Amino acid sequence: MKGSDIVFHLAANSDIIKSAKDTRIDLEQGTIATYNVLEAMRGNGVKKIVFTSSNVVYGEAKKLPIPEDYGPLFPISMYGASKLACEALISAFCHNFGFKAWIYRFANVIGSRVTHGVMLDFYRKLLRDSRELEVLGDGKQSKPYILVDDIVDGMLFGMAHSSEDVNYFNLGTEGMTLVSRIADDVIRAAGLRGVKVRFTGGVRGWPGDVARVSLDMGKLTALGWRPRCGSSDEAMREGVRAIVAELGKSLGPVKGKTI
Repeated sequence: MKGSDIVFHLAANSDIIKSAKDTRIDLEQGTIATYNVLEAMRGNGVKKIVFTSSNVVYGEAKKLPIPEDYGPLFPISMYGASKLACEALISAFCHNFGFKAWIYRFANVIGSRVTHGVMLDFYRKLLRDSRELEVLGDGKQSKPYILVDDIVDGMLFGMAHSSEDVNYFNLGTEGMTLVSRIADDVIRAAGLRGVKVRFTGGVRGWPGDVARVSLDMGKLTALGWRPRCGSSDEAMREGVRAIVAELGKSLGPVKGKTI
């Protein structure tokens, strides 16, 4: 780290469901890991950090779309609690040690080389059984999705056009996409017909799942930034196509189908 100008801190636990059962995961891989990064920066004279946070810091917000100054912030997942704690640590280091930070509260990130998430989960379930698709919750969960290409572009744009000690932005797309719509699009992209979609019920997919999220993108757009895929639905369709294109051959054909 010595001799560096800036740290991009993107590391975090990605298995939110698992961390609901093991409460130390996000503490160790999120909060403590971030503290260690900040201390290493302090010891090596590195003063700038870019941190990838999440929309889950807002918890179940009563105002949609959610602006960056919404409060109070009460996350409902261990992952969200850790991300909020990390933001607080970064702010404290900025004010005590002259750091400068860019914090981005992401929408759901999708696209090339995805390793987890609802779209990949649906696709893999169809590979195991092309007749039925299990959907956690009631399918009415609605959230914004953004392509990873737009995430990178938005982060670099925000860095270049903001200069506060602590800069923080929502980074996503307009609108939100229903989980049931994602299921339909994955089925269609896989070339399947007549698949039974089975909902497990309840408003949440898992403990800590925020059922409805919509982000106010006003701060970044006021600076002049726009995502290439402007709407959540548009980004979702591209994300589904990327999964089928990249994983179809490596995971093999759906029963009776070649993808």
